[in-house]
Amino acid sequence: MGPTYVALALILPLLFPIPPSHTEPGRPQTVSSGTTQLILLGTGTPNAEPDRAGSSLAVVVNGTPYLVDAGPGVVRRANEAFQNGVEGLAVEGLATVFLTHLHTDHTVGLPDLIYTPWVLEREAPLTIIGPAGTEAMARHLSLAYQNDVQVRLEGLEPANTTGHNVDARDVRPGTVFQDENVTVTAFTVPHGSWDRAFGYRFQTPDRTIVVSGDTGPSESVVDFCNGCDILVHEVYSHAKWELKPPDWKAYHAASHTSGVELGEIAARAEPGLLVLTHQLLWGATPEELVAEVGRAFKGRIAFGKDLDVF
Repeated sequence: MGPTYVALALILPLLFPIPPSHTEPGRPQTVSSGTTQLILLGTGTPNAEPDRAGSSLAVVVNGTPYLVDAGPGVVRRANEAFQNGVEGLAVEGLATVFLTHLHTDHTVGLPDLIYTPWVLEREAPLTIIGPAGTEAMARHLSLAYQNDVQVRLEGLEPANTTGHNVDARDVRPGTVFQDENVTVTAFTVPHGSWDRAFGYRFQTPDRTIVVSGDTGPSESVVDFCNGCDILVHEVYSHAKWELKPPDWKAYHAASHTSGVELGEIAARAEPGLLVLTHQLLWGATPEELVAEVGRAFKGRIAFGKDLDVF
């Protein structure tokens, strides 16, 4: 081997490094291909972080969007993704949402999701599917905004008569939705004091995507992923949790999943890609949190950020 080849062998790895197994926490990531796209609309927590919208994501199949949760900013984030090239997230097409549970940081965007797309000419009612209490929440929201609806329907502003309506459904674990694009299965997960919280499994023509929702460590996630293409899972920093006062430590341990615990779960669930969301960092860096998960899980990990597309 001559000196030229030796030099190239030394230089080329520096110019074109081999990608690591863990996805770097950059923004935005766009690695989607095929029929199905996963778009993170909001990766936030109850903390009012200006760079993270409230909990929400979209599974787009053949251009049809299916949302999970409706945290603060959901419609504007969807429109931002549409402007970034995700054609399936046109605002007037947002017509189906699955709720993991009824915490405010996952539902306070529901009035936005019910009414803004209608104002922007959505004609279909919004279908809302979730655990017990979903129907009651939707009914009360409709009552809260009845004056707005009346003014828009009877006043000078042109408005259709259907797009403000809601088809809300309380569902039990099992298959909760099916059409030509997707079969959606709800499964129970533990989330603190909530009687019923769900994760969801989306089976599309080309992908299986599992969304944990807010959950403590759950064998259900392992069972319903079971080699799924993508597992989207919430997570908190174990190292920073150790510094919390006892009452908050007890709450988070019962309601959420640490990076160490998630690594062990993912090692058994074996997803093709693990996407971290709803990250409670408490001062940890994204790299430190990914490293916690990576102690046990050696597969691909993405530190999710708003507007990432997979």
